[in-house]
Amino acid sequence: MSASSPLTVPDDSPFGVHNLPYGVFTTADRPDQRRIGVAIGDHVLDAGAAARSVGALAEPGFATLDAPSLNPLLAAGRPVWTAVRAAITRWLTDGALRAAVEPCLVPCADVTLHLPFEVADYVDFYASEHHATNLGRIFRPGSEPLTPNWKHLPIGYHGRSGTIVVSGTPITRPSGQRKAPADPVPDFGPSRRLDIEAELGFVVGTPSELGSPVALADAAEHVFGVCLVNDWSARDLQAWEYVPLGPFLGKSFATSVSPWIVPLDALAQARTTPPERDVEPLPYLDDRDAAAEPSGFDIAFEVRLNGHVVSRPPFAAMYWTFAQMLAHLTANGASLRTGDLFASGTISGPERETRGALIELTWNGQEPLKLADGSERTFLDDGDEVVITATAPGPNGTRIGFGEVAGHIVPRPTA
Repeated sequence: MSASSPLTVPDDSPFGVHNLPYGVFTTADRPDQRRIGVAIGDHVLDAGAAARSVGALAEPGFATLDAPSLNPLLAAGRPVWTAVRAAITRWLTDGALRAAVEPCLVPCADVTLHLPFEVADYVDFYASEHHATNLGRIFRPGSEPLTPNWKHLPIGYHGRSGTIVVSGTPITRPSGQRKAPADPVPDFGPSRRLDIEAELGFVVGTPSELGSPVALADAAEHVFGVCLVNDWSARDLQAWEYVPLGPFLGKSFATSVSPWIVPLDALAQARTTPPERDVEPLPYLDDRDAAAEPSGFDIAFEVRLNGHVVSRPPFAAMYWTFAQMLAHLTANGASLRTGDLFASGTISGPERETRGALIELTWNGQEPLKLADGSERTFLDDGDEVVITATAPGPNGTRIGFGEVAGHIVPRPTA
């Protein structure tokens, strides 16, 4: 292919042919027509138009590419996911198809990206031992940092799917009840301790039946792909309200996700064995089968605050895997729905510079974070912007990119 062709993608592109993440986009000339796109280099392939152009739209499962969201493709199941991915790879690499495919490419600079799927249910886990240990030491000094149940099951809670927003959506500072330890009574007002949580999200495609748990070995039959997540957290609201039922208003105001969904199949080279566990899991969570594909992922995150790198959390350090999270989520018979999203919880490593939340980076505000421009932060100020990115190893020394999940804080409007 010609070097000038948009189908000629540099080997170091995070959106190379080994990745091919899915999203939903519009263009200025068709602002009301949402289309499924596939990122390739610095372009977006209009997947439905490409399928039509090469004569594949009538093939079984390929009509899902001509939809305004990913949900029909998600619901189609793994055989269709595999067939569609293989076909798109061929469309983008077969020189004989260049004339048909090139007109279906749109520069990334010319598209607006949207929430790529209709979110059904949302579950947030607490799967990092380092994160859970740090919070235990912050809030329960002098006692065992991990709760007795932590190494026996993946702890999680059901969140609010209606406030999941795409990257770039402004985050309005939430208000709620706040009560510092020395205050006699709570007051109401904007959160003073607004935080981030760098996470990996897993997008469910194939649903499951009510009453039928999903086994560890079947996780990949239900999970379509992954995205980046920033689960914004109002720590002062959360601290006052969470006893005894857990997260509520301190979490439900916004959760940001990246616009690109990286297929699980793109992460074959990123699979890794999770950290060694010192508590034997119950049988339904036991993933020690040496013949099974490991469910950990070697994904390197980077967190920037106002352009300054403040953390590089390693997903490979996560104690609980996505397969264990899904098995536990459905262990009581709860069913999966197409479009369900479950997230890992804050990703943190053993060193300070690998912690994925400000509450850890600043040790609950006691150790302010010094930025390269000389400013300091304990928690987020109005106007701050947080950008989270990640990459994973691909084949032949390539890197798989996830795009970014970004958001900036805006003050709550005054009455």
